[in-house]
Amino acid sequence: MALREEIEKQGGWFFRWRSYLPLLIIPILFIALRHSEYLEQVFGETTDNLYEGLCIAIAFLGLTMRCMIIGYVPEGTSGRNTKRQEAETLNTAGMYSILRHPLYSANFIIFLGITLFVQVWWFSLVAILVFFVYYERIIFAEEEFLRRKFGNLYLEYANKTPVFWPNFKNWQPPSLPFSFRNVLKREHSGFFAIIATFTFLEIVGDLFVEGILELSLAWIIFFSLGLVIYLVFVSLKKNTRLLNVEGR
Repeated sequence: MALREEIEKQGGWFFRWRSYLPLLIIPILFIALRHSEYLEQVFGETTDNLYEGLCIAIAFLGLTMRCMIIGYVPEGTSGRNTKRQEAETLNTAGMYSILRHPLYSANFIIFLGITLFVQVWWFSLVAILVFFVYYERIIFAEEEFLRRKFGNLYLEYANKTPVFWPNFKNWQPPSLPFSFRNVLKREHSGFFAIIATFTFLEIVGDLFVEGILELSLAWIIFFSLGLVIYLVFVSLKKNTRLLNVEGR
């Protein structure tokens, strides 16, 4: 098999299993957690809390970016399908006019906030390298699919639109109005996943470093509110059509 086909095959496999990327770094995470809580040990609890808040804010910045993308996309694009690449139309407006893969860029920002939370520099470096190797293959496979399906139309779009670094001069307004219901329908799982991940890291970090299993009231409230919001939207999506938007 030629290298091009081999890389595309790997990308297709990574695409199907992309939701399980964090599992690749869990063994490294457990090693890193033994050296976490650096800021609290050196600079005190207040500095540690401020840093943790910054990391959470970075992750939610990435989620906000995802919401701004999902709120405008039409049906048949930017889906959460895992079995194969799918695209009914080529999306070139909104965030897709300045970046070819804005959702992956948003995912990276979320991932960055989470890895920085551990407070171990080499863990963040390894995790980021794993992310780029993983998504490089996915992007290659996705672009091969789009080239075959849309031909010159996609090549013209790719020639003027960067992969990661946005070119704001290319901005084209979205063709559809923003749909807050579509965002709630599609991003409530990611919202809770971020909250659950940070809560898990906080619990396990204290356990590894201090040998105690505890969670402050602020963290309990943070997790509980996230869980309640998540369950409400799971119920709405499953039992009603309130979040359904025609053509989205």
